[in-house]
Amino acid sequence: MVLKLYGAHISTCTQRVLFALFEKGVSFEFVPIDLMKGESHTQEVLAKQPFGQVPYIEDDDFTLYESRAIARYIAEKYAGQGTPDLVPTKDVKSRALFEQAASVETSNFDAYAGPAVFEGFFKPMMGMQTSKEKIDELSDNLSKKLDVYDQILSKQKYLTGENITLADLFHVPYGVLLKDAGIDVIETRPNVKRWFNDITSRPSWKRTQEFNHTA
Repeated sequence: MVLKLYGAHISTCTQRVLFALFEKGVSFEFVPIDLMKGESHTQEVLAKQPFGQVPYIEDDDFTLYESRAIARYIAEKYAGQGTPDLVPTKDVKSRALFEQAASVETSNFDAYAGPAVFEGFFKPMMGMQTSKEKIDELSDNLSKKLDVYDQILSKQKYLTGENITLADLFHVPYGVLLKDAGIDVIETRPNVKRWFNDITSRPSWKRTQEFNHTA
């Protein structure tokens, strides 16, 4: 049975899973859930994803939700194909460095980029009022975090060292929308810009974008 991904094209978290699937070359079936029609809160979906969110996957009799957990599952289950070591497992130190970088993404990037993109990009799309004060505050906080990123990336190619991992890829779905939200914080930091251009130029991300525009 082919892996099934339940999600929405507009969902950044769904895009995070698509990115991992394409990076690992995994065949899958996409099952769209219309968020605007409230389909994520049907009893059928809530039985699989109790928070009423997307995405989630079904892999035979196994169900899993939360995009980062799904991406880790894909990377480890299909370790022998596609890009290797997206979740490093060769020794405890390499795994620890990966978990460190993954935690940095969640705490120091997503915590600010996610709300900023919602405020400056998704709210106008939904006809909601945007708070410039909130955007400015989130942008300022994210800028301070990315100053540290720039220092880290001045010494190494990726967040864990010289090899790309999921910790890098996790940044992309929200990162590409920052400028659309009126927050230009990536281009102004040379090492962050180099790194982000690298990870967004991957064929797997291009396939993710094409999939979202054609499906």
